[in-house]
Amino acid sequence: MSIDIFKEKITAAYQFKGDSLLIGSAVYDQDYDTACQVRLPLKTMNRHGLIAGATGTGKTKSLQVVAESLSKAGVPVLVMDIKGDLSGLGAAGTSNKVIDYRAKMIGMDWEGRGFPLEFLSISEEPGAKLRATISEYGPMLLSKVLGINDNQSGVLTMIFKFCDDRNLPLLDLKDLKSVIKYVQNEGKVEFLKEYGYIHSNSAGAIMRSIVRLEQQNAEEIFGEPSFDVFDLMRNNRSGEGIINVIRLTDMQNKPGLFSTFILCLIAELFQKMPEQGDSDRPELVVFIDEAHLLFKNASKYLIDQLEMTVKLIRSKGVGVFFVTQSPNDIPAGVLAQLGTKVQHALRAFTARDRKAIKTAAENYPITDFYDVDELITTLGIGEALISTLDEKGRPTELVHTLMRPPYSRMSVLMDNEIGSILNTSELIIEYNREVDRESAYEILLEKIERIQQREVEMEEQMNSTRERSRKSSRKSKSTFTQILESSVTRTIAREAMRGLLGVLGIKATRTYRRRSR
Repeated sequence: MSIDIFKEKITAAYQFKGDSLLIGSAVYDQDYDTACQVRLPLKTMNRHGLIAGATGTGKTKSLQVVAESLSKAGVPVLVMDIKGDLSGLGAAGTSNKVIDYRAKMIGMDWEGRGFPLEFLSISEEPGAKLRATISEYGPMLLSKVLGINDNQSGVLTMIFKFCDDRNLPLLDLKDLKSVIKYVQNEGKVEFLKEYGYIHSNSAGAIMRSIVRLEQQNAEEIFGEPSFDVFDLMRNNRSGEGIINVIRLTDMQNKPGLFSTFILCLIAELFQKMPEQGDSDRPELVVFIDEAHLLFKNASKYLIDQLEMTVKLIRSKGVGVFFVTQSPNDIPAGVLAQLGTKVQHALRAFTARDRKAIKTAAENYPITDFYDVDELITTLGIGEALISTLDEKGRPTELVHTLMRPPYSRMSVLMDNEIGSILNTSELIIEYNREVDRESAYEILLEKIERIQQREVEMEEQMNSTRERSRKSSRKSKSTFTQILESSVTRTIAREAMRGLLGVLGIKATRTYRRRSR
């Protein structure tokens, strides 16, 4: 295919009628063409996406570009900040020779500016706390967090049913532990009658898993106030979508907790948001940075649930972008749902790397213009291969793109700048307050105290009965003794004895006299 024909195809493919996001400019044989800007249609941003590339090739900056473009278009954004380098979205970038040159090559007017930011947290990082109750997680998801087997998961399901039937709110880990202890001790007979026997080994395994979870500070994500996902979909007074940044720098060594939290969040969005139909723009776009952590050691159940949720959630107006080093980090069933792909350079140092690059190249539309296998290894920093869906949902031509520079700062905010954003946050006021309403722990504690009080009362009653019995026995014995020891009794006994001895004496005298004769 000639360059001229390919230029025409690219120009036609990436000029959309509706609103679109400027991403960069097409590259042909290392020549930049300012006449052919590459854009992503806003209409199909709920069809999900992938941003991939080796470390240092510019994928985080591409995330930044897409996120700020969405915000500018009025679409709220949620980003998972694993490395801690996305806070710069909240401050204006500064111009330099590289930015000026790149803006000229792309044919854009560049102006440094920041975007409205909200910091969120599921750990000790500063920000509005994202919490959910144990009940909202449910037994299946919680089983995956705890890493327990199927039998233990079945026990957990019975415990949840027991709590539902008895109106025992499960809000945090303290509640769950108190219920497990109760059904093993004071409530053992009560539980056995309706739900069956719980082996102590299964209960013990669940308790040990909860303790391990507590050692990861998991109590930070369980409890109240429970976060309302609609608070992620806010705009500022100028109509720009607020970019919600979840601080997750301390989550890299807790992949199980991280992955389950993400799945719970996406599942809640799916459950609560109404059907949008074929709208002109998404309601929210979620970016999951370092997405390989989401699938690291993930069970088949977890992957199947995520695949199903990603497949269906686009009808609710929610787009999900996975950001990772290689497309091979994403399960095939999930990868098949990703309509927009931004592929930065991959490096081939080993035979395994070359095989991975070949596999990655096969995930993109077939092109007669590029040798994708080779091009992926030669892309420069800030260059990418892009394919998306047009406004009718059809895949566009694969295009080598020079990515535009972000308008916002390409480094992190200072502590005082972060503090300024935190001090003006309405969500922090709402979600960082202490709430400890009556739940399973308090209800069962009161119930156990009543049981123990009844036991004490019964014990006291039994002791009292025994004491009265002993007193009655002592009283009867004392009366008999007094009768025996009285002077009247002694006189009667003495006279009786005398009479008896007298009779015996007379009989003995008579017998002696007869024998003497």
